[in-house]
Amino acid sequence: MSELRLQITMTLDGYVAGPNQSVEHPLGEGGEHLHDWAVKLKTFREMHGGEAGGETGTNDDVLREAFDNIGAVIMGRNMFGGGPGPWGTEPWSGWWGDNPPFHTPVFVLTHHAREPMVMEGGTTFHFVTDGIESAFEQAKAAAGGKDVSLGGGASAAQQYLGAGLIHELEVHIVPIILGGGARLFDNLGDSGINLEPIRTLEGPGVTHLKYRVKK
Repeated sequence: MSELRLQITMTLDGYVAGPNQSVEHPLGEGGEHLHDWAVKLKTFREMHGGEAGGETGTNDDVLREAFDNIGAVIMGRNMFGGGPGPWGTEPWSGWWGDNPPFHTPVFVLTHHAREPMVMEGGTTFHFVTDGIESAFEQAKAAAGGKDVSLGGGASAAQQYLGAGLIHELEVHIVPIILGGGARLFDNLGDSGINLEPIRTLEGPGVTHLKYRVKK
């Protein structure tokens, strides 16, 4: 059975994006440093079509594992990009390039309908307007028995956590302070999330905390 897995990077003060997110600053002001630990890795470079080489070791092992057995991806509108509101006459094609790193169907949560967007390398973006449960059901069907990755951002993660739909959560803690922005664990109400620790791994510049979300 397909499971929904979330892996996301968070600062020591609990933020997964900085303040004032925009097209110019998709991760908010200062938020680009959240992923400094990942961009230098061999797996990251391979996924994003970068230069050969890159660092190996614990961090690379964790990143590679995060994409093992993934058959579909869900992401929020902010992670896809283009800002809020209608798509416009020349709709945003995302900042993922012509050959996005997913190579699977991707289901984008949005309030504004749009035809699917077929990209190179096996990625097709589908735009879902009827809620998180519908997106998950569509992603599971597309995944063909593999797991579904929830790509974020904060709002999408909060909605799925609050609804009890996430099975596994991995948080990569980086030693930076943003002081504002979007927190991962806000807006959860009385959902009563119960996390069972699976493992803790230390890598250069980041600590990886993996949990099972208990029902």
